[in-house]
Amino acid sequence: MGNLASLASSFGVNIGGASSDAIYPQLYPDLFKSTNFLVGLLDIKVETKDKSINTDYYTYLKDHQKQNILFLPLYKLIDGIRSLSKKEEVEISGKDGKRFDPFQLSKKTDEIVAQMRQNIKCTYSRTTDVVTIKVTDQDPMVCALLADSIKEHLQVFITDYRTKKARVDYEHYKKLAVDAKAAYERARNIYASFSDASTSVALKSVELKMESMENEMQAKYNIYIAMNTRLEAAMAKVQERTPVFTELKNATVPTKPAGPKRMFFVAAMLFLATIGTTIHIFRSQLKKWF
Repeated sequence: MGNLASLASSFGVNIGGASSDAIYPQLYPDLFKSTNFLVGLLDIKVETKDKSINTDYYTYLKDHQKQNILFLPLYKLIDGIRSLSKKEEVEISGKDGKRFDPFQLSKKTDEIVAQMRQNIKCTYSRTTDVVTIKVTDQDPMVCALLADSIKEHLQVFITDYRTKKARVDYEHYKKLAVDAKAAYERARNIYASFSDASTSVALKSVELKMESMENEMQAKYNIYIAMNTRLEAAMAKVQERTPVFTELKNATVPTKPAGPKRMFFVAAMLFLATIGTTIHIFRSQLKKWF
């Protein structure tokens, strides 16, 4: 079956058995679109290539983005209109002391999360089972730092998800083992004290009570050993469920910008210059004629 699945994957068909995980690699691109996952990336520390900016990703997107100079007057006009009706927004803190609450984001944070969906892309190849993370940003160093941090964040996210049930079982058996040990030690101390006090007593009732207490102590000991065995099995299960990630290509600082394409920019400027020159010449000729 494994050979058949491997052969089918070479043609882009996945016939592998159903996974026990609800989040498997095919769903990673959808995971990158979720607000809960993206909000967890806002606190990533980034630094620009010239080292002039060193802050978290949220502050970087909010306060340190360069505007297109061609549309700068339009941006200022829009900001001016917004400022007339702008109201103060208070960001609601998340649970466990987290900075943001994915359930209820402010309007500004929601806009930043929407921008992150455009900047961060995740793709999955069915033929090679390789997950690729791509980051687009105005600064090349921010791209590399963010891509590397997102990889680590994804690994932690998936590891926590896959081992959650095993970790809950481990904590449960750990508590049971501690309780069983305490119960065994209490039964042992009681038996030892009663045995010392009844050394010179030869009554049958005392012997029966000592035998009963010894059996109870042995039962507590057996429970303690059983809980320790289950605790070790649960610990092994956590290790078994922990996934192994292999990095085929590490994040690097790009040497060339991804866009805008210079040839298209030059062609567009040449086209606009041609149109402007034509209009100017045409208007000059009209003035001469009329």
